Amino acid sequence: MAEKLGIMVCGHGSRNQNAAKEFAVIAEALRARNPDMPVEYGYLEFCNPVISAGLDSLREQGVTRVLAVPGMLFAAGHAKNDIPSVLNTYQAQNPGMVINYGRELGIDVKMIRAAGDRIQTALDEANETLGFVEKHDTLLMVVGRGSSDPDANSNATKVMRMLWEGMGFGWGETCYSGVTFPLVEPGLTHAAKLGYKRIIVFPYFLFTGVLVKRIYSYTDEVAERYPDIQFVKASYLNDHPLVLDAFQDRVKEILEGAAVMNCQMCKYREQVLGFEADVGQPQESHHHHVEGIGGGLENCPCKGDCDASCRDPDFCREHGLPWTPVHSHAEPASLEPVPVETSFDYAPSFSLGGKYAALKDKTPDADLQAVMDAPSSGRPAHHEHGPNCGCGHHDHDHRHDHLHDHHDHGHSHDHNHHHGHSHGHDHAHGHDHHHAPYPHADHPLGPKSMQKKK
Repeated sequence: MAEKLGIMVCGHGSRNQNAAKEFAVIAEALRARNPDMPVEYGYLEFCNPVISAGLDSLREQGVTRVLAVPGMLFAAGHAKNDIPSVLNTYQAQNPGMVINYGRELGIDVKMIRAAGDRIQTALDEANETLGFVEKHDTLLMVVGRGSSDPDANSNATKVMRMLWEGMGFGWGETCYSGVTFPLVEPGLTHAAKLGYKRIIVFPYFLFTGVLVKRIYSYTDEVAERYPDIQFVKASYLNDHPLVLDAFQDRVKEILEGAAVMNCQMCKYREQVLGFEADVGQPQESHHHHVEGIGGGLENCPCKGDCDASCRDPDFCREHGLPWTPVHSHAEPASLEPVPVETSFDYAPSFSLGGKYAALKDKTPDADLQAVMDAPSSGRPAHHEHGPNCGCGHHDHDHRHDHLHDHHDHGHSHDHNHHHGHSHGHDHAHGHDHHHAPYPHADHPLGPKSMQKKK
């Protein structure tokens, strides 16, 4: 049978409906560039369609080989673990389909040029409306997403350096929206003390969403404290033509066999300084519990541009809305908003810090250790990262101790639970897993995810 190609764009997902609409533009652009191939897209969490639904659509269209592209700027946990786990699982369940996984957008000349264009547009508008300021009197602040993966964090700093040096700013700094440090508010506060007349804040993000809105909000907050400095907010990347070209390049790389991810500094394969405990961690997605639960409420006052207010019980009570929890392990097919009076501790804390710090060194008892060590359904008990970590196993029991500060959720929590649901594929269950502790969790400037103002 002749091979039929299809393209799958894999995103993270957001509660912000506008972010989901912007992501869909990527798929439309790739359809225009690849008229002979079906193109679908899907998300890990919070949005529909989920990745498996997009793959189902390709399969129904007769696709036998999928070119899967991560809709990610850098390769951290989502690109290295979560998306590959979903793809590997799907391929194992559908033997007639081959899925080839591409690489993230990464450090790319097109991406740098697109970023420079967004920054220059903001500078031109500021010079026209606020008065001209020399670039040597301007500090560039690039805001990255932030990750527990130092390789991804260092890429954000490299992007900043290339923009700073390439465009000729007087100074450049990098801060992050969450997980690592420095965060936006302390980063901008520090930058404001360096004596520059203008600070331009550029979120190095693909799409809008809760985090981009918070970045701009913190910019306004710091600007109020330093009225003598111009704070200019540049637009995020979005559908810049060069970004769309970079996505097309990633598709071509898969076809040409040149999709090379940076594994030399991958914390799951090499003993990167400070992250030695992460070597060989199981490759699996941590997003199944929020897969496809949808974004914000249709009647929310945010009108689709979510800023996470719907996670505040007081806001929901004021506007007559059901409170939507930030994180739930209920059945993913029928997850309902939790009543406001429901008692659950969503208090923010450091990753494995605060009241959860004592869990960092927790060891399983003998019974649990036996479960962890037992093989499952004739397959190896563990799927470990290594030189050939692209294998297709995702067989485990969801008896997890989740110990993590989950994205922009702003809370850490311990779940010692059983998942009583089916993902539509056969799990031979039997291990415990947790996110490795961030080695600088006690750093005074982070790494607590940005919190909504009280």
